[in-house]
Amino acid sequence: MEKYYNEIRESVCSICADSNEDGDCELTNKETCAIKIYLPQIIDVVQKVDSEYFEDYYKKLKDTVCKECNGRDENGHCSLRDDANCSLDRYFNIIVESVKKVDNAK
Repeated sequence: MEKYYNEIRESVCSICADSNEDGDCELTNKETCAIKIYLPQIIDVVQKVDSEYFEDYYKKLKDTVCKECNGRDENGHCSLRDDANCSLDRYFNIIVESVKKVDNAK
Protein backbone atom coordinates (compact mmCIF):
# COMPACT_ATOMS: atom_id res chain seq x y z
CA MET A 1 0.00 0.00 0.00
CA GLU A 2 2.86 2.33 0.78
CA LYS A 3 4.25 2.11 -2.76
CA TYR A 4 0.90 3.15 -4.19
CA TYR A 5 0.53 6.03 -1.76
CA ASN A 6 4.05 7.26 -2.46
CA GLU A 7 3.52 7.15 -6.23
CA ILE A 8 0.18 8.95 -5.97
CA ARG A 9 1.67 11.50 -3.59
CA GLU A 10 4.45 12.20 -6.08
CA SER A 11 2.18 12.47 -9.12
CA VAL A 12 -1.05 13.88 -7.68
CA CYS A 13 -0.31 15.63 -4.39
CA SER A 14 2.49 17.62 -6.01
CA ILE A 15 -0.06 19.28 -8.34
CA CYS A 16 -3.18 19.15 -6.17
CA ALA A 17 -5.08 22.39 -5.66
CA ASP A 18 -5.28 21.53 -1.95
CA SER A 19 -1.53 21.22 -1.40
CA ASN A 20 1.30 23.65 -0.88
CA GLU A 21 4.36 23.93 -3.13
CA ASP A 22 5.98 20.97 -1.32
CA GLY A 23 3.00 18.72 -2.07
CA ASP A 24 1.84 18.69 1.54
CA CYS A 25 -1.92 18.64 2.00
CA GLU A 26 -3.48 21.82 3.32
CA LEU A 27 -6.98 20.52 3.92
CA THR A 28 -8.40 21.54 7.29
CA ASN A 29 -9.41 19.16 10.06
CA LYS A 30 -12.99 19.45 8.78
CA GLU A 31 -11.93 18.16 5.34
CA THR A 32 -10.35 14.87 4.37
CA CYS A 33 -8.72 13.81 1.13
CA ALA A 34 -10.77 11.13 -0.61
CA ILE A 35 -7.57 9.54 -1.91
CA LYS A 36 -6.38 8.92 1.64
CA ILE A 37 -9.76 7.60 2.79
CA TYR A 38 -10.40 5.28 -0.14
CA LEU A 39 -6.92 4.26 -1.29
CA PRO A 40 -7.45 0.48 -0.89
CA GLN A 41 -10.74 0.67 -2.82
CA ILE A 42 -9.17 2.86 -5.50
CA ILE A 43 -6.36 0.37 -6.04
CA ASP A 44 -8.90 -2.44 -6.20
CA VAL A 45 -10.95 -0.58 -8.82
CA VAL A 46 -7.93 0.04 -11.04
CA GLN A 47 -6.68 -3.53 -10.73
CA LYS A 48 -10.07 -5.10 -11.48
CA VAL A 49 -10.81 -3.09 -14.61
CA ASP A 50 -9.07 -4.25 -17.75
CA SER A 51 -9.87 -1.70 -20.40
CA GLU A 52 -8.21 0.79 -22.67
CA TYR A 53 -11.04 3.24 -21.98
CA PHE A 54 -10.77 5.58 -19.02
CA GLU A 55 -14.56 5.76 -18.82
CA ASP A 56 -14.67 2.10 -17.73
CA TYR A 57 -12.41 2.87 -14.76
CA TYR A 58 -14.41 5.95 -13.92
CA LYS A 59 -17.72 4.05 -13.99
CA LYS A 60 -16.32 1.39 -11.66
CA LEU A 61 -15.03 4.13 -9.35
CA LYS A 62 -18.47 5.71 -9.16
CA ASP A 63 -20.14 2.32 -8.64
CA THR A 64 -17.85 1.33 -5.77
CA VAL A 65 -16.08 4.27 -4.12
CA CYS A 66 -18.38 7.19 -4.85
CA LYS A 67 -21.43 5.36 -3.55
CA GLU A 68 -19.77 5.23 -0.10
CA CYS A 69 -18.87 8.92 -0.02
CA ASN A 70 -20.62 11.36 2.31
CA GLY A 71 -20.57 14.00 -0.42
CA ARG A 72 -23.53 12.37 -2.16
CA ASP A 73 -27.13 13.17 -1.38
CA GLU A 74 -29.97 10.63 -1.24
CA ASN A 75 -30.37 10.87 -5.02
CA GLY A 76 -26.70 10.14 -5.70
CA HIS A 77 -25.88 13.73 -6.59
CA CYS A 78 -22.37 14.76 -5.56
CA SER A 79 -21.84 18.38 -4.63
CA LEU A 80 -18.09 17.84 -4.19
CA ARG A 81 -17.73 16.63 -7.77
CA ASP A 82 -19.93 19.45 -9.08
CA ASP A 83 -17.73 22.03 -7.32
CA ALA A 84 -14.48 20.32 -8.46
CA ASN A 85 -13.66 19.65 -4.81
CA CYS A 86 -13.29 15.90 -5.13
CA SER A 87 -9.66 14.87 -5.49
CA LEU A 88 -10.70 11.50 -6.93
CA ASP A 89 -12.75 13.11 -9.64
CA ARG A 90 -10.22 15.84 -10.34
CA TYR A 91 -7.17 13.58 -10.60
CA PHE A 92 -8.55 10.12 -11.29
CA ASN A 93 -6.78 9.71 -14.64
CA ILE A 94 -3.43 10.40 -12.94
CA ILE A 95 -4.35 8.07 -10.08
CA VAL A 96 -5.09 5.25 -12.55
CA GLU A 97 -1.74 5.75 -14.22
CA SER A 98 0.03 5.83 -10.85
CA VAL A 99 -1.51 2.53 -9.74
CA LYS A 100 -0.65 0.92 -13.08
CA LYS A 101 2.91 2.22 -12.83
CA VAL A 102 3.38 0.55 -9.44
CA ASP A 103 1.78 -2.68 -10.67
CA ASN A 104 3.99 -2.77 -13.77
CA ALA A 105 7.10 -2.31 -11.63
CA LYS A 106 6.38 -5.56 -9.72
